[in-house]
Amino acid sequence: MNNVVAIVGRPNVGKSTLYNRLIGEQEAIIDNVPGVTRDRLYGTSEWNGVSFTVVDTGGFVHGSDDIFEAAIRRQVKIAIDEANAIIFMVDVTTGITDIDEEIARMLRKGDKPTLLAVNKVDNNRRLLEANEFWSLGFEQTHFLSSITGSGTGEVLDALVENLQDTPESLDEEVPKFAVVGQPNVGKSSLTNALLGEERNIVTEIAGTTRDSIHALYEKYDRTFYLIDTAGLRKKSKVHEDLEFYSVIRAVRAVEQSDVCFLMIDATLGIESQDLQVFQLAVKRKKGVVVLVNKWDLIDKETNTAKAYTETLQRKLAPFNDVPILFISALTKQRIFKAIEVALQVYERRKQRIKTSLLNEVMLKVIEQYGPPAKKGRFIKIKYITQLPSKTPAFAFFCNYPDHINHSYRNYLENQMRKHFEFTGVPISIIFKKK
Repeated sequence: MNNVVAIVGRPNVGKSTLYNRLIGEQEAIIDNVPGVTRDRLYGTSEWNGVSFTVVDTGGFVHGSDDIFEAAIRRQVKIAIDEANAIIFMVDVTTGITDIDEEIARMLRKGDKPTLLAVNKVDNNRRLLEANEFWSLGFEQTHFLSSITGSGTGEVLDALVENLQDTPESLDEEVPKFAVVGQPNVGKSSLTNALLGEERNIVTEIAGTTRDSIHALYEKYDRTFYLIDTAGLRKKSKVHEDLEFYSVIRAVRAVEQSDVCFLMIDATLGIESQDLQVFQLAVKRKKGVVVLVNKWDLIDKETNTAKAYTETLQRKLAPFNDVPILFISALTKQRIFKAIEVALQVYERRKQRIKTSLLNEVMLKVIEQYGPPAKKGRFIKIKYITQLPSKTPAFAFFCNYPDHINHSYRNYLENQMRKHFEFTGVPISIIFKKK
């Protein structure tokens, strides 16, 4: 089950602080792409063995105070439509406001599990004051302080109880490819070109289709699901509305997929929002293929594929071992090549490497350049094995696993990629005590 949890509420109640606490402080260390951490709007969390994606709606409300209320109202509607569960945040220091009451009415009409989180309850006086929020009518009301963390455990306990696992409706044995990218980048055009039928209405207006399409492709001895995240209702609303729709759709599609087609517009290049989706796919260990669409519109004399690829790889670093294809969904240029590459990535993601081969290759690599000593202790890696996980993960057994630094981990990953074929596939390297 691919669970999405949305945190909603008016500005300045502490949504982003709770979000940061839920996704963990490591997020900023993992995502070292310039501009991504600062703008991060969604991340992954796990509690009591249940994994879910958290969306912080606070990052989507921009502009002056007079547009806040309308934007918040629209976001709550989207969250009711799209999320599996909702955390509704309020602030004990301001009491119940008119906006709080309106949001509460909307959420009570919806059918999604909702937890009311009364924030900034960090002393006995505020604990007494917080009781007034029971009047909003939510059975699951919790008092917490997102800054200190008190009460967040109880919120998470209640949250995961509401995230029920349901059977996957798609055939597990069939590869699932998600087409993700910003509005109007050509996702629906690609889906239509591959399927040979108008599955979506394709127009020049960004955000003209709403429901994501799960289409089974069965042609030319190829079988896979294609998940198209066009996912936007036609609107004349502000850009942030469309952005929020596209993000929450993309998050859900990434979670459902085995391999993501990250589609970018050749005329615009890769943007912050694209990098965020890319980082989410990598963190969730999904295969990735980058499709540079509208390549037929580019002047090849001033912008070669080689130069474009090098620019993309710099921006995708540190994980830039991904296939990059230059396509045109309109003329069908290289779209079937994209499918071939995605199927190859899918197979690489499932591959198992024999323990004997792993040790034969990687112990030689380690012998040539071993991990640096720390605090006078020499680190010796003695044995390597692939773990029995759904995605490629490798355990390196050594005497001091906690002393191996990040740069040496990167070195080992690069060597794994050099000697084994993992292009387009994120891998995990874990150090264990021997």
